[in-house]
Amino acid sequence: MDKNTRICIIGGGPAGLSAGMYLEQKGYENYTILERLDRVGGKCWSPHYNGRRYEMGAIMGVPSYYAVEDVEKFCGITHDGPKLNRNYKNAKGDVIEPFEPKKNILKIPRLLKMKKQVKKLGELLETKYKGYDLNGHRGVAEGRYDGYACTPGRERVQGENPNLKDLCLPFNKFCEINGVELTQDIWIGPYTSFGYGYFDEIPAAYVLKYLDFQTTMNFVKVNLWTWKEGTQYIWEQLNAHLKNPARLGSTIEKVDRRDGKVYVTVNGVVEEYDKIIVTAPLHIPGKRADGQKGMDEYFDVRDDEKELFSKIDYERYDVQAVLTKPEDHPEISYYVFDNMVKEKLGHLMVYYRRWKDEIDQVITTYALRKHKDMEEIPYETCRQMVQDDLKTMHNPAKEVINEWSVYYFPHVFSEDYSAGWYDKVEAMQDKYDTFYAGEIMAFGDMDETAEYSRELVERFF
Repeated sequence: MDKNTRICIIGGGPAGLSAGMYLEQKGYENYTILERLDRVGGKCWSPHYNGRRYEMGAIMGVPSYYAVEDVEKFCGITHDGPKLNRNYKNAKGDVIEPFEPKKNILKIPRLLKMKKQVKKLGELLETKYKGYDLNGHRGVAEGRYDGYACTPGRERVQGENPNLKDLCLPFNKFCEINGVELTQDIWIGPYTSFGYGYFDEIPAAYVLKYLDFQTTMNFVKVNLWTWKEGTQYIWEQLNAHLKNPARLGSTIEKVDRRDGKVYVTVNGVVEEYDKIIVTAPLHIPGKRADGQKGMDEYFDVRDDEKELFSKIDYERYDVQAVLTKPEDHPEISYYVFDNMVKEKLGHLMVYYRRWKDEIDQVITTYALRKHKDMEEIPYETCRQMVQDDLKTMHNPAKEVINEWSVYYFPHVFSEDYSAGWYDKVEAMQDKYDTFYAGEIMAFGDMDETAEYSRELVERFF
């Protein structure tokens, strides 16, 4: 492709900014990043309180976040934040140690069995499911793998593996057919409590591409990365180092694609491009209170785009930033496993304390209020449930200073995944001078989305 190609990138989150970085590194400097908000970072949002930043979105990373590491090197920054740790409570607010045999004598047989199953799953993923951990979903539904390895070198790998079709199943079914049901006790913490849905509804491909064995073990061992100025700082720094920083406050009213050109009406002005990369949502079911729209609402959407994108759903994952009285402040972050089941939809699943040396700081709470087979819990109802749960946890909030109900983790369900949704969308890349990227094309965490942008640039530019 001509290095002077005029490229429009929609979205100034990790996917869009990374696309700009990787394009720039390949010699494409005629790109424009349009961001509708007054900040960059997308779901990496780190507001300030009491002179420090707290997290409303992404909180942490792990050493296998190679795309994030690319950004760090590009910007000359590093993961210099506080060391995180956590403990556990039951639904009654009692501190528990679910993985400590000496504290759970009656559960020793289950814990030993779980340990064996975790080892077994690790072996299965390396052998029976070879290729499972490649970024993106190309070929999975067809029993093949095609992508770049999750290694620092990110070498291109391809191959046939009919067993990969099992990844189309919901994760609980995947675990059942492989005799590793108890591994869900380990995977659920960094999965469901982080807002990515429940194991009986989400295809195993999403679970295992995000929580590949290496990444999961890093979470288990609390081998985590954080950033002193928050995850948003990573993307603020990247934006500052790009030759063409994102244009904030860019409201896109219309996109017309005709005669080999892309015409973008932004803030009332028509701009002409040759190609467009969409990292913003492709489809948002229903209307959102914040006015965010899917591309199918402002593009000259084609029939194939409309049909495929209509299959996308997303999680209702809510965050509250609260303050407590000094005597009610938690001494550490807590996970509440009892609340990570669909029967406890809308309840508090995890709450975070970021800084060890400060009591006058924000505690952030997280709750899911949607399951595909259940009635969605209204936002205000969930908000109150979390407040009530904090009282049960013995850490009542005295004040809510921030809250966020964000468009979160776009995905398709097993029926559409197994019907080849991803391969159909991948076959449309550049069909209308349009490239589809962002969360839906890989997974909804900052590294997977950034990595997909890297691969998109590698494949097509």
